[in-house]
Amino acid sequence: MKLMRFVSGENRVQMGLYEPDNPGLARVVEGDIFRKIRLTRKNAEVKKILAPLDPPNVLALGLNYRSHADEFNASYPDTPILFLKGTNSVIGPGEPIVLPKAGPDEVDYEAELAVVIGKTARNVSKEKAIDYVFGYTCANDVSARDWQVRKQRNQWARGKSFDTFCPLGPCMVTKDEITDPNRLRIKAILNGKSMQDSETSYMIFDVASVISDLSRSMTLLPGTVIMTGTPDGVGFTRKPPVFLREGDVISIIIEGIGELTNPVVREP
Repeated sequence: MKLMRFVSGENRVQMGLYEPDNPGLARVVEGDIFRKIRLTRKNAEVKKILAPLDPPNVLALGLNYRSHADEFNASYPDTPILFLKGTNSVIGPGEPIVLPKAGPDEVDYEAELAVVIGKTARNVSKEKAIDYVFGYTCANDVSARDWQVRKQRNQWARGKSFDTFCPLGPCMVTKDEITDPNRLRIKAILNGKSMQDSETSYMIFDVASVISDLSRSMTLLPGTVIMTGTPDGVGFTRKPPVFLREGDVISIIIEGIGELTNPVVREP
């Protein structure tokens, strides 16, 4: 099932089936998505598509693709490298990524597969880790490289947590529709040009390993979003660098999930 969260014609936030060929209407889904949901026969007008969920935490991995570590001239990690993104940074498809006044000139894109945890997970084994997954969505780990590298001395959280720096969507695909999350094509398209084109099979730590590791002595709550890292092709390492500019349009496309597209504006 492909689920989306949206503002209806009655200005209510609702869940519904995501049907990109019929964007103006959605078949309503009722209930708690992490407990029990029911597909109704009701249709609702879609005024605006939101991020597919409002997560309690956004956990993100650094350097989880060998090719990305190579372009950063970084050694491969022995264990998943975790950082946090503020939930204030979450936006949905179509919402603008805002280049912040605090540092607008070195803002980068990162195409990522995001995993949504479906039930409380703590100290779970790799063998059982997928049992705790609700579904998957597209993510863009937008990053202000000056803050990430220089201004915060390689402490990543601030440079990755400015408002609007975590686009998610356009929908959340339940795990039963994704046969293998470790074999999905993932792309980033900037103004119509392919910038990243890879597969999740190239991740250093696969989805089950990531969930198992992050759950060690740390509770993963239902709705927690885990961003699994980005492949090579980011703007920061290009010669010359390619950073997001006002007027750009950036799309993240993941096989089996869909296309997450956001325009870029500058903070007034």
